[in-house]
Amino acid sequence: MASVRTWPRTAPPTLDDIERIARRELAGIPASFRRHFENVIIRVEELCDEEIERDLCLESPFELLGLYRGVALGHKSVSASAADLDMIFLYRRAILDYWCETSEDLGRIVRHVLVHEVGHHFGLSDEDMQRIEDEE
Repeated sequence: MASVRTWPRTAPPTLDDIERIARRELAGIPASFRRHFENVIIRVEELCDEEIERDLCLESPFELLGLYRGVALGHKSVSASAADLDMIFLYRRAILDYWCETSEDLGRIVRHVLVHEVGHHFGLSDEDMQRIEDEE
């Protein structure tokens, strides 16, 4: 696989490639924040489904790069079901569309989505999340 920071634009990354990029980017996030990802499952899908698109009032599924689904910390229990698992969904086609439009580094885009999805879930400010993203 090509380096995350220099992904060649000759072939788009696959679902598995995006997941590998996400895992690499997670490894570079400061440990104090990375602990929030310990029990989070990362899933990569092509685009969000119609239900999510409708629930979030999106005009297009390409508007959503990622989504955190989970149970708030205060509501977790030891009898949690599989439906209660914390998950981050990364939407490959929306990420690639954004990547092509902006020419930003693909790894940085994925890192941004990961940090913001978990950050919003835990109530971090945009400034806190920017500081985390800037640390490498």
